[in-house]
Amino acid sequence: MTTRVHAFSDDPLGDLDAVGLAEHLGAGKVSAKEVVEAAISRIEKVAGELNPMAFTAYDRARVDAATPGDAFFAGVPTLVKDNVDVVGMPTMSGTDAWVPRPAKKDGDFAQMYLATGLIPLGKSQLSEYGFSASAEHPRLGAVRTPWNTDHTAGASSAGSGALVAAGAVPIAHANDGGGSIRIPASVNGLVGLKPTRGRLAQDKIMREMPIRIVADGVLTRTVRDTAAFYREAERVHRNLALPPIGDLTRPIKRRLRIALNTSGVGRGADPETRALTEKTAAMLEDLGHTVTETEVPIGPGFADDFLLYWALLAQAMLTTGRPMHGRSWSKAKHDNLTIGLARHARRNIHRVPGAITRLKRANAHAELFHEKYDVSLTPTLGCSTPPVGHLDPTQSYDVVIDKLMDWVAFTPWQNVTGAPAISLPLATAANGLPQGMMFGAAPGQESLLIELAYELEQACPFARITA
Repeated sequence: MTTRVHAFSDDPLGDLDAVGLAEHLGAGKVSAKEVVEAAISRIEKVAGELNPMAFTAYDRARVDAATPGDAFFAGVPTLVKDNVDVVGMPTMSGTDAWVPRPAKKDGDFAQMYLATGLIPLGKSQLSEYGFSASAEHPRLGAVRTPWNTDHTAGASSAGSGALVAAGAVPIAHANDGGGSIRIPASVNGLVGLKPTRGRLAQDKIMREMPIRIVADGVLTRTVRDTAAFYREAERVHRNLALPPIGDLTRPIKRRLRIALNTSGVGRGADPETRALTEKTAAMLEDLGHTVTETEVPIGPGFADDFLLYWALLAQAMLTTGRPMHGRSWSKAKHDNLTIGLARHARRNIHRVPGAITRLKRANAHAELFHEKYDVSLTPTLGCSTPPVGHLDPTQSYDVVIDKLMDWVAFTPWQNVTGAPAISLPLATAANGLPQGMMFGAAPGQESLLIELAYELEQACPFARITA
């Protein structure tokens, strides 16, 4: 395997981030047609080694590039994760369980996302239904990180993370029901902000969950790209129940009360990851912030309750599969993780009401926590990025779920509370791979996290794949 893979070159995309590319497009330095063709070439260059694509839509992208419009990101190429509907493209959610059929219309998220001017080149690959933190499809193979193709690109937004890090596109859609914006951000050295529940428009299937744990967002290489995306998204879709994010362009001025935690929501960080997190805490103190080591305010059964809720979603996918997708749907085509999760839900169905009740109480605990602390600091993941095969979903369910709970030990808390959290590429593990650090805030406080991210990006410039 190649150690590193990237597509950066001196074509019209260069090494520009999304904001830089939008400025070049607006000034007429490059055309939308040129950058779309460059992005297609870049995807084709790395696709065989990274395996990031679910479906391509190059013909549509070329048509869109002919009349890109006048929105801020008009003409900037992107990808949409393959679990939201985009007209003309199938939505397969990372599974082979039914015959692909093109969506008849854009889902609510895609309408908002593409109204910012972004041009979709296709759908990016994810793990089956997003249940695993590594996208290792039994037929298509694994999505690999461009930092070292022996290792996973994380999940579930794996394809988006791999292609943004490799330079194929500057920005791509991701969503997060247990860490799936923040996990690939950590693995691929990117900025990944999971927004507050309800911040962005969302497809119906996500809105109808008993606890709305999923949030849509983006993966980018710079803080300003993430900030600009939320500014532009807010101009299309504004949730009046939340404070606005607005136009954020500079670091935070006030000093913060920061809570450090490395013990997680069930299983904690390994020694190396703990040391990297403490190093980040020391940097924050050098910048004048107050850092206090503390525990995340959760009950002792949080991890088990979240797993049961996660399993309930898998059971729902299997129960509704045939009514939704018709006779082509096949339970037998699902991987062992999905089947095992659904079985776990069936065997523990009597515990589901209590688990949901306890999970909902996490909101009140989070409110009290953020009265005392402005921001939480944890590692994004419990240990460094595993090699491809470590989380292969054809292994037995018991083996895979145990490994997942070791790795995904920090992100689920904000999915349950609905609060925002951001992963920043502030550390590097001994194996040379990026290791994200995660910052959480109270609901509606994305602006606080973005401004802190600007400060940290300035204090500790993010490593790039070409460096």
